[in-house]
Amino acid sequence: MKLFFSVFLFVSQIIFVNCHTSISDAIYIRTNQVGFLPEELKTAVILSKTNLQNKPFYILENNSNKIKFEGSVKDSPSVYGNFNFCYEIDFSSLSSIGKYRIKLSDTESYPFQIGNSIFNNVRDSLSLFFKTQRCGPTNPILHQPCHLSDASKIIGYTDSTARDLTGGWHDAGDYVKFLKTTAYTTYLLLFSYEFDSKKFGYDLDKNNVPDILEEAKVGLDWLLRCNVDNKTLVSQLQNESDHNIGWRLPENDSLQFNRPAFVSLGKNTIGIYSAALALASRIWNEKSYDNEFASNCLKTAEKFYALRNSVQDIDTTFSYHYPEKYFNGKLALASIELYNSTKSEKYLKDAVMFGEKAESDYWWSVGDINSLAHYKIAQHNQDFVKYIYLNLKHSKNKSSESFLREGLEYSWGTTNTFLGVSLQTILYKKLTGSKEFDSLNIFQIDYILGRNPWGICFIYNIGSDFSKNLHSQVAFFNYGYLPGALTAGPAPANLLKEYKIQRMNQSYSEFNSDEVKYFDDRMDYITNEPTIVGNATALFVFGYFSN
Repeated sequence: MKLFFSVFLFVSQIIFVNCHTSISDAIYIRTNQVGFLPEELKTAVILSKTNLQNKPFYILENNSNKIKFEGSVKDSPSVYGNFNFCYEIDFSSLSSIGKYRIKLSDTESYPFQIGNSIFNNVRDSLSLFFKTQRCGPTNPILHQPCHLSDASKIIGYTDSTARDLTGGWHDAGDYVKFLKTTAYTTYLLLFSYEFDSKKFGYDLDKNNVPDILEEAKVGLDWLLRCNVDNKTLVSQLQNESDHNIGWRLPENDSLQFNRPAFVSLGKNTIGIYSAALALASRIWNEKSYDNEFASNCLKTAEKFYALRNSVQDIDTTFSYHYPEKYFNGKLALASIELYNSTKSEKYLKDAVMFGEKAESDYWWSVGDINSLAHYKIAQHNQDFVKYIYLNLKHSKNKSSESFLREGLEYSWGTTNTFLGVSLQTILYKKLTGSKEFDSLNIFQIDYILGRNPWGICFIYNIGSDFSKNLHSQVAFFNYGYLPGALTAGPAPANLLKEYKIQRMNQSYSEFNSDEVKYFDDRMDYITNEPTIVGNATALFVFGYFSN
């Protein structure tokens, strides 16, 4: 989303250096900068302006410089951007725990590790990000409690007086809050815990409550406040005026008493809203945290699900952000979660009906999450595994077309989309035990962590070279610091042409192509803005690989 602020900069010549290699050199080695599990696939890509076929490469032990693996560039070259000789190299047979570098000619990669717990820090950082996004009196970090007068009025409802809509999370680098992104995020945090309560039961603050459930409660409390009268939901809080008054910390927001809420309701919204609350009710009952809260969640989920036939198909936000096309997958998710919480057969019947109508969506975004419903339904009816399989077969075919192994097309929110592919491979493997899509999974997380043309990790403070100039006001006023923020990542050039963004940092432009571009620039709200949705997807994936 677009934010504006005025800056005056005296810019000297920028020289981009990539780990022993200047921009004029011909060879760039890109690999996962965090590393690899011992028995998993291990690859890197090489971008070059000269032919490297049959050239040897070495894996060096980082401290001793001893050669631990030797191979050669074998595959035929691919072309990307300014580089006519691009290759993939494989060193999967190296499984010894340690820290390493790749060397080819005089060029070396950033160091990476092989180990069993290498993703724990990624998981913990991703978790911390949500605390920076907290709004209201929710004990945020990097800023003070904020927007304590949300909301000043409700637009689109007969009673337009102020209403308590404090809490929740700021959606991205701005201070708008959306029901659909909050519901998605909340659901996925809860889903992660239910999927594997041991891996996702980590308790870093040592208060005997899993951190991921504490964070989900922030979302749940706000979702319940969005229930206006058991018939209407607040779908958005604050409008585009948030983007037009300059950058500020949220507690210094001059619009704090002028933050309206907007109401609307559609089948798509009912689906993800009811799914999150139904799942919460089950977890809170089973953990015996608060039976009254669990009951309220379930009753609210059932009330809104009962309205599904009397509302429009697709509900849009007031600002038309996060557009959606379909609703069946979300109603399938709501009905299967209601069945799992109540054991009422009518909900299972609905889940099967909506799940079949939803089919495979061949995509992943906040509006395209059919595989979550199909995964849950498949636990009762194995026929639904096929829909996840078709999604993954499509992604595997797409991945085979490029040495970069992208599982889907680039978009606004590429990192979330790629990690959505990884998420689906995990679900499929859990249902079937099949390893058919293991490599597809690894390729997507490797891309996020540095195996990409820019050689950058798209998670702040992870890896040796990561996105630093995030489109985030909280980060800006904290000297760029925003722990665990997953930036949106590269986007199609044709999409970027539609928006006039005055960028100041062209450090990675050498690695942009005519089709795809990325800018580590504070002004770039398309490629460099973190969101709660992207971080929720990432937390599931990297939490799954944690130890």
